[in-house]
Amino acid sequence: MYLCYIDEAGNGQTLDPARPDAPPVLVVGGFTVHDSHIKQLTWDFLNIKKTYRPQLRRALHLSEVIHTEIKGSDVRKDVRVGNRDQRRAAMLLVDSILGLLERYNARLLARVWVKQEGLAFNETGVYSTSVGSLTETFQAQLLDCHSRGVMVLDSRTKSKNAPNVHCVTTRKYRAGGDLLKGIIESPVFGHSDTHTLLQLSDLVVSSLLFPIACHAYLSDVTWNVHCDDAYRPLREEFGERLKKLQFRYQAPTGKWRGGIVVSDRRSAQPSSLMFGPGRPVASEVVIPSQQVDGGELPNALVRSDDAP
Repeated sequence: MYLCYIDEAGNGQTLDPARPDAPPVLVVGGFTVHDSHIKQLTWDFLNIKKTYRPQLRRALHLSEVIHTEIKGSDVRKDVRVGNRDQRRAAMLLVDSILGLLERYNARLLARVWVKQEGLAFNETGVYSTSVGSLTETFQAQLLDCHSRGVMVLDSRTKSKNAPNVHCVTTRKYRAGGDLLKGIIESPVFGHSDTHTLLQLSDLVVSSLLFPIACHAYLSDVTWNVHCDDAYRPLREEFGERLKKLQFRYQAPTGKWRGGIVVSDRRSAQPSSLMFGPGRPVASEVVIPSQQVDGGELPNALVRSDDAP
């Protein structure tokens, strides 16, 4: 069984010079990991928290270590405006987080939405679309692994939570057949102070994907506080590792999908800008056509070493 943890960074504020602190991108994403790794991954993550929050080493109760979060927004702030020691600590933290994901064979998936100046941004619709897209990617991975899984989304408010999973529920229980057979139940919601790995998802999305997207697609927006060249080291040092951590697959139509997908409303630049220059990742997955109609899990999948 696999677990998929999803968080978001950014909101629906319009990108406008009158709001220099408005997030220029919205990122919805996270990672998947096999259930056999959950306990050790959690313990290792708690140890990382103790490393970067030394006061936690003196905590009398485990609950204190769990509840104390290292927010991704604080990490990227240290990268952007921190002193030398703060920047170095932030970069080391990101390096440690990626090391955890690599060690436990986690896979990244995300939708990145780049805003266009002055245009209204439909946060509810974009978030719902993102959840639907990430669910499809997760289903493809489960199909590849002959496994089942559950998605855990960071909880916001009931009015925001409910619309974001209806599209998944209807696809599972429609009269024409279940298109998401690998996913046991509609996505559930958790709080980061009780679901430790949602904190890890926040760090991936908020301290890494969000600032990299700002630097890659909006470096010319000098009036926005989030569009800062200080984020360049994140992209240069970690872009290649992010690319290798993706789960990418080829749909029956022949289109490559999954991984970290960018929708650039400003200039229609490709998703590859997130990773900098480099070759495509090999051994991506071809999903058989029978899955389109809700077919059973096949005995084997075909892999391609010539990803576009």
